[in-house]
Amino acid sequence: MSILNRLFALSRNAKLLLALVWDFLALTFALFCGYWIRLGISNEHITREEIILLGSTLFFTLLVLTLLGHYRHIIRYIGLKAATVMFAAITLGAVYMVLVSVPLQAFLPVSVPFIFWVFATILLGGPRFLIYIVVQSHGYRLREKCLIFGAAETGRSLAQSLKQNSDLLPVAFIDDKQKYRGRQVLGLEVKPRSKIPELIKKHNVKKVLLAVPNTSMARRKELIAELEPYALELLTIPDMKDLVSGERKISELQEIRIEELLGREPVPAIDSLLTPNITGKRVMVTGAGGSIGSELCRQIIKAAPESIVLFEISEFNLYQIENELRTQYPDVPLYPVLGTIQDSEVIREALAKFKIQTIYHAAAYKHVPMVECNIMMGIRNNIFGTANVALIAAEFEVEKFVLVSTDKAVRPTNVMGATKRFAELYVQSIAELGSKTEYAIVRFGNVLGSSGSVVPLFTKQIENGGPITVTHPDIIRYFMTIPEASQLVIQAGCMGKAGEVFVLDMGDPVKIVDLATKMAHLMGHSIRTEENPGGDIEIQFSGLRPGEKLYEELLIDDADTQTEHPRIMGANEFRLPFDEVVMLLDKLNYALIQRDEVKARQILIDGPLAYTPATH
Repeated sequence: MSILNRLFALSRNAKLLLALVWDFLALTFALFCGYWIRLGISNEHITREEIILLGSTLFFTLLVLTLLGHYRHIIRYIGLKAATVMFAAITLGAVYMVLVSVPLQAFLPVSVPFIFWVFATILLGGPRFLIYIVVQSHGYRLREKCLIFGAAETGRSLAQSLKQNSDLLPVAFIDDKQKYRGRQVLGLEVKPRSKIPELIKKHNVKKVLLAVPNTSMARRKELIAELEPYALELLTIPDMKDLVSGERKISELQEIRIEELLGREPVPAIDSLLTPNITGKRVMVTGAGGSIGSELCRQIIKAAPESIVLFEISEFNLYQIENELRTQYPDVPLYPVLGTIQDSEVIREALAKFKIQTIYHAAAYKHVPMVECNIMMGIRNNIFGTANVALIAAEFEVEKFVLVSTDKAVRPTNVMGATKRFAELYVQSIAELGSKTEYAIVRFGNVLGSSGSVVPLFTKQIENGGPITVTHPDIIRYFMTIPEASQLVIQAGCMGKAGEVFVLDMGDPVKIVDLATKMAHLMGHSIRTEENPGGDIEIQFSGLRPGEKLYEELLIDDADTQTEHPRIMGANEFRLPFDEVVMLLDKLNYALIQRDEVKARQILIDGPLAYTPATH
């Protein structure tokens, strides 16, 4: 292999010259062999006419090889096309020899062209094929072995693409269909799913490539769930629309997202709920650069608003979402506003200047441990900031105000949840004052992939080789994808009129330790346990953080009402008159002025928020 490496290291012109010299000598030898084998090694029949015939045949064959592109092929990756070109050129050379021998009146026994064809094929094709075999066998040892799930047309196309030039080498197809039992496709065996452990052991397989583009989300989720326990890294081909449009190649594999394992079949949006507050309206989103806020902006802009105001405290986040939306929707007016919801004048200026008709209020400090360490700022932002926006919305007679809330507001055990429940109470109370503004509150749980969520944290920990840190072995959470959550927020908000609280159907709760295990498996790592001491990654339990619950709830009261959307429920929540809410606000404000954090927390505990601080 070292000799071949030195050969491959030569310049392109040097390798071309070497190939031409070899082919020249090989064809010359093959031509003379035709006569020597037929007549013996004697010169008495090799006259001037035969020399001209052999010389012209030699140069004709080399010319045909050149014109057919034979020397443009890379020998180590030589394929069927290159072999076909070579056979065609040698065959044309043999035919040329027969045809030209007549006008030259050269002596040409019938068997000479056939002998020439055989020797030329062996001498030209043999070394090339040998180099190809050596390179491929060496590459087989070096390339990472993988399995392709799906032996249909998409899987075959993927296998062909990977075989040509890729660090991945498919060693078998996985397909349970009866028609593939015991068959081979493109030289690869087709095995049922039950044979995966055997293939892993035999070929040291590390990856499975999903080539099943036309399956439903439910079936895809089922497949991923079935393959996940094998602890093989799962990769998938790009979306079919990207393949059809030519934007992506089939070999441009991408990682399986955890959303595909935990996600659900999406329910189509109800247009009558999606568009009334957006289409043709002037919309403002607070917290527009956050995980939920930015996705709300993406969903809103699809519904053709007259304009969107992006209200955000982070310059970087504001720049990112503005740049993204301007690139994709250059015709929709976008107005970035850098400011905090605690600044009443900035909010008034934005509402007056842009004549806002709909507000989606997603700005909040939401990370439980962070707010627990910064109680005063959590109260200022989540309570007084929300009060600012909600009150000024009524002042400017904004048509719709939608508060994005959280499941942590239900019987809160932390300051963040208590502040969000207080914000809900304020919005509910102001909605009863007879304002022209319609108010709605939408409450949901964790979203997959949001900033600070466990998914990006676990991903980073797994990529770094672990350990994965989970707070408690029994902790559970509800999860929803960001696009689904944002779309449901818009639809739920449309139904709200007088401060109703809407709860999104978050599906089944997920045990966080199971989530960590599944994520590790999807990325090709096994978990180290007492039963499996040789596992790749360890899960460590760090203990519940301040204010953290083992489980989250979505409803305060058990009562809930069905709405016209199957995944949105209405909750009958306790309300407080506006004057009582304002009195609580005044007490909180005084505590903030005095910088009395203990007193501020006690006001939240004593208030009608059902706030009971967690003790761990």
